[in-house]
Amino acid sequence: MTAPRRLVLASASPRRQEILRRAGIDFEIAVSDAEDSVATRGAPRAVALAGARLKARDVASRMPGRLVVGADTVVAVGRHVLGKPADAAAARRMLELLSGRCHEVHTAFAVVRGGEDTVLAEGCETSAVTFRVLDAATIAAYVASGDPLDKAGAYGIQSGGAALVAEVIGSYLNVVGLPLARLLQTLAEVDRPGGLT
Repeated sequence: MTAPRRLVLASASPRRQEILRRAGIDFEIAVSDAEDSVATRGAPRAVALAGARLKARDVASRMPGRLVVGADTVVAVGRHVLGKPADAAAARRMLELLSGRCHEVHTAFAVVRGGEDTVLAEGCETSAVTFRVLDAATIAAYVASGDPLDKAGAYGIQSGGAALVAEVIGSYLNVVGLPLARLLQTLAEVDRPGGLT
């Protein structure tokens, strides 16, 4: 399965970039200026989809003729969305909330053709992640590492946060930040002869 030519990833996330590189996808990066405008209130899946659309449309508006993919990851406990922590204290509170319980990670993507505003295709994958019970010292050490500060939910499963996780049900790459299999299937459908492009 191959991705469309001229793919643009509307994301500054090194994790999403690494997922595409390891899959052998040819792409370039154009960071969305709308990153700070993404909402954090509402149903978690809807929040993720809205963020993905916003980022894709923002980049597509300045890249005519290119196929743009925007993505957004939301960590949620029930309907409570956990964004990126503002500081170490916020990261600590998020990790205390996640300790010993199951939460959901929703990663949405949207595909937009450059120069247009129409979303050609979109999707959202959900994975369930259970944390082990974390004591104060474990949380403090992880926060002190700096790893939680740029990540939704205050942890990175592909880095130091892996030690906090007891179980993942669903796509691991979705938790990292991009549901690769579903995205590639969608892109192949968009790019096929007679498809949406």
